[in-house]
Amino acid sequence: MSLKDTIHRLAAEYADQTVALRHHLHAHPELSFKEFETAKFIGKELRNLGLSPQEGVADTGLVVTIEGNNPTKKVVALRADIDALPITEANDVPYKSKNEGVMHACGHDVHTSSLLGTARILQQVKDQFEGTVKLVFQPGEEKAPGGASLMIKAGALENPRPANMLGQHVMPLIPAGKVGFREGKYMASADEIYMTVYGKGGHGAMPENTIDPVLITSHLIVAMQQIVSRNASPKMPSVLSFGKVIAQGATNVIPNEVYVEGTFRTFDEEWRAEAKRRIHAIATSIAEGMGGRVDLNIVHGYPYLENHAELTQRTRTRAEEYLGKENVESLDLWMAAEDFSFYTHEVDACFYRLGTRNEERGITSGVHTPTFDVDESSLQVGSGLMAWLALEELRG
Repeated sequence: MSLKDTIHRLAAEYADQTVALRHHLHAHPELSFKEFETAKFIGKELRNLGLSPQEGVADTGLVVTIEGNNPTKKVVALRADIDALPITEANDVPYKSKNEGVMHACGHDVHTSSLLGTARILQQVKDQFEGTVKLVFQPGEEKAPGGASLMIKAGALENPRPANMLGQHVMPLIPAGKVGFREGKYMASADEIYMTVYGKGGHGAMPENTIDPVLITSHLIVAMQQIVSRNASPKMPSVLSFGKVIAQGATNVIPNEVYVEGTFRTFDEEWRAEAKRRIHAIATSIAEGMGGRVDLNIVHGYPYLENHAELTQRTRTRAEEYLGKENVESLDLWMAAEDFSFYTHEVDACFYRLGTRNEERGITSGVHTPTFDVDESSLQVGSGLMAWLALEELRG
């Protein structure tokens, strides 16, 4: 039996166990950088496989190596993120979140259980490959500064250092059984904008006696949209969005201040810096010009994610070999952000998408929604494919 056939067989044989792992993780989600019980669970599962994980990396992260023959020949790293989101789950399923207000609504339970399934497969075939596979279970993907950056600082990519790194992420737009790839730039950088606009409140019937921060904020938000529409090159996709505006006034009360949160995303570091300079300039000039002032804080977040071209080409070809060419799709640029991007700026890396959609069963909700779920046949695909991709990269 070929190695590919062996991996297919093992992925199918362990599928129920992988799904059970996912159910446990889904029912017990923990927020970013608070994944203490999750980390204990992962550590226990790895030790049950006869592995010796390094625990407490960046507090709640874990790193473990699986060595084949001639372990120093080459090292490949695989990554899963382990944190959940502050969302109350609306699904009525046996594995529904037991932690009120916290949910694995971005599929990190799938990533973690799939990588544990991959570990189980690799342990069974470690006498059939040369080199080392490093597994990275990373906290805090959902929250700045990003667990990936902290794992890198803590040495997760050292001793041994991988030649390259692979990561996968659920994709509810792609049917289960399929995966998606894109070479080069794929996901955007992400900066967080926090802004408080100060004025002078008063009675809504006498605005002439106030400095209206609501009006100032309105001008600010509209003017800032010109940063993208009138300054960004059409060849450089950018997004500036404001999703939170709080003005604690009333129908007849103009408040003293307005609080705003937003995000800026793009794919070019020079333009990223220039856009943030323009955001500061517009906010300051308009607020002061209208008699108010602004307190603006832009938190520098994740860089853009760039898939190494040659590695991604190889990985896509191998995915076609494992799943069939008809089950591998091409991806478009994605304005969402991912802290796997930090790894792509450290080592040659490839981040691909794992299809989880099943329209017949009504599994169509997007990530970061209270009804997100997956077709769990994707876990068998995810665990087997990662094992295959890692071993082929070690061999090639």
